[in-house]
Amino acid sequence: MHVIFDGWAGIGRTIVAGILGYLALVVFLRVSGKRTLSKMNAFDLVVTVALGSTLATIVLSHDVSLAEGTAAYAVLIAMQFVIAWLSVRFPAISRLVKSEPQLLVYQGRLLEDAMHRERVVEAEVLSALRQQGIASLAAGTAVVLETDGSFTVISDPDLRPPSVLRDVAGADQAVPAVSKEA
Repeated sequence: MHVIFDGWAGIGRTIVAGILGYLALVVFLRVSGKRTLSKMNAFDLVVTVALGSTLATIVLSHDVSLAEGTAAYAVLIAMQFVIAWLSVRFPAISRLVKSEPQLLVYQGRLLEDAMHRERVVEAEVLSALRQQGIASLAAGTAVVLETDGSFTVISDPDLRPPSVLRDVAGADQAVPAVSKEA
């Protein structure tokens, strides 16, 4: 019967560890800044998920103390800070931890090679267009798969270089005049 109820001590520990673990996480996140929970790329997502997993472990595992859990928070947040700091200063580190946005549609034309590489099907692109209120593929000037996996739809028919596509993979083939410097 311990599966259903194992006593009040376990429930009390869960409540106290949950409150203190949560408060410790909030403090760490406030001190570390907004970038810690950004969703810019896969690396950031891993850190966010790991923080949540650590909180769950603090709350539910009797084998992990609050001090050990907060030490784990500190390590994860410090590593995220170091990697973010290095990636801003060293392009090689940035390329290592961040993916590149990918152009999937340009001038109403599906870029099928890019879609295959990114494992995106036409239905997902059409869904992204519909979500932006765009009624036809031809009306979508560009669709970009962002580094966080979301889609950005650009419906400006006057999209001209230099443009927001300058750092997007595939834009230089689809839009030969896209400037990398602007």
